[in-house]
Amino acid sequence: MPLRPLPSEFTGLLERKEEALIHLYTDLRTFLLELHPDANELLYHTHALTSVYSITEKLGDAYCMIPVYTAHLNLGFNKGTLLKDPNKLLQGTGNLIRHIPITRPSDYRNAKVKALVKEACAFAIADLDKPTKTKGTTISKITR
Repeated sequence: MPLRPLPSEFTGLLERKEEALIHLYTDLRTFLLELHPDANELLYHTHALTSVYSITEKLGDAYCMIPVYTAHLNLGFNKGTLLKDPNKLLQGTGNLIRHIPITRPSDYRNAKVKALVKEACAFAIADLDKPTKTKGTTISKITR
């Protein structure tokens, strides 16, 4: 299945990153979209260049994200403190968000992270107030 294209306002910013970081981001994005092809992908550029994966078109219904910083990226879980984490993969001190630092594909291409992403997605679906008509769409929130 071909990967969804990213809009030029996102790729233009992504291309400013180091080549290794771009490849890592692209592979992690592929991993997430393979696990949940119906996810809506919301794109932001704030303190980090971020793609967020949501059950609806709303940020509040998101289950995970990939923030790309200057020299590293993370796999973030929007409601990470509410997830079971028997393998102690999640890091962070915020009220809800937790993350896994990503430095190589083996940091996420494994059964433990796959199970955590699936749990986060299932949690978001169960927590949903009302169903969405939007599925499998990439939505840019980046303004030039």
